[in-house]
Amino acid sequence: MQTKRLIALDVLRGLTIALMIMVNTPGSWAYVYAPLRHAEWHGCTPTDLVFPFFLFIVGVSMWYSFKKFGTGITKKGLLKVLKRFSVIFLIGLFLNAFPKFNFESLRFLGVLQRIAIAYAIAAILCMQFNYKQLFLVFIFILFGYWGLLYFGGSNDVYSLTFNLAREVDVYMLGENHIYKGFGIPFDPEGLLSSIPSVATVLMGYFTGRLIDQGSSIPAIIKRMIIIGLVSTIIGWFWGYIFPINKPLWTSSYVLYAGGLAMLFLALLLWVIDLKKISSWTSPFIHFGTNPLFIFVFSIVYVKVLIYLIKLTNSSGIEVNGYSTLYNDVFVPLAGNMNGSLLFAISHIIGFWFLTYILYRKKIFIKI
Repeated sequence: MQTKRLIALDVLRGLTIALMIMVNTPGSWAYVYAPLRHAEWHGCTPTDLVFPFFLFIVGVSMWYSFKKFGTGITKKGLLKVLKRFSVIFLIGLFLNAFPKFNFESLRFLGVLQRIAIAYAIAAILCMQFNYKQLFLVFIFILFGYWGLLYFGGSNDVYSLTFNLAREVDVYMLGENHIYKGFGIPFDPEGLLSSIPSVATVLMGYFTGRLIDQGSSIPAIIKRMIIIGLVSTIIGWFWGYIFPINKPLWTSSYVLYAGGLAMLFLALLLWVIDLKKISSWTSPFIHFGTNPLFIFVFSIVYVKVLIYLIKLTNSSGIEVNGYSTLYNDVFVPLAGNMNGSLLFAISHIIGFWFLTYILYRKKIFIKI
């Protein structure tokens, strides 16, 4: 399919970034509607789809980017990949450190680090192998990771406490440098679970190939719907023996989330490219043209409000700027629960305005 730019992909990217901001920026974590929370362990909420959707998008974009390099790993291609990997990884490390820069307890991994690792490994694989070989690698990753967790763990191998992914991170990184939001040291963007995240990027890459080499938009959409449904169903049923789990990034989760991403992109292609209903897409295109920049900016903004802006409330207690904004502005407007939601939505609008200005000035900050 010949196209100057895949607008549906820009829209999906923008939607994903907007949802990332929404789920990361509630007014209060004590007041969040269930669909905007991650599953506690096994399972998948709409929020659990946001990250794999973004990695899927990375894979689709990779197809269009890497066609120019031909087959095989080249010095130019490898340097490009390693440069981007380094930039994204180091920005993620900086965000973890900012603003305290306490290196004794610095978390080494995170969302941007996961993006960097998955992108780099998938990119090298895509440069080196042809489609059939890549598909075999994809299958090997899914079943190989299943085998690693099943045979490498102890007791309840898919539990928070005893899974192999946690054991690898504790051994390789040390407990002081691992995420502790689950109550014990466990990193949902850990080293071992980065392996199946590569498969999520490959699903996007396969989808980019399908779109680019398709004969017509209706034929492309039909194939995407069929493959997306098959992938989602296989992932769902596989989840009964290898649970769908985002923190572990299980193979069933790869297929389930990747299939849904393909179906959603097919829907956008149908609406935007086939039915030509595109008047609503502009805000998401704006988000989609500076995605990682606005994501990084949103994290820095939140950390500045929490750690660097200190105020004294009417009771004489020191509070941070984030809680003050929520409690003094949004709670009086809409109450605790809806105020928390309104807080997140208002920040999406505010960050969109920034992306709009960048878009109008044709400033595209590639990270």
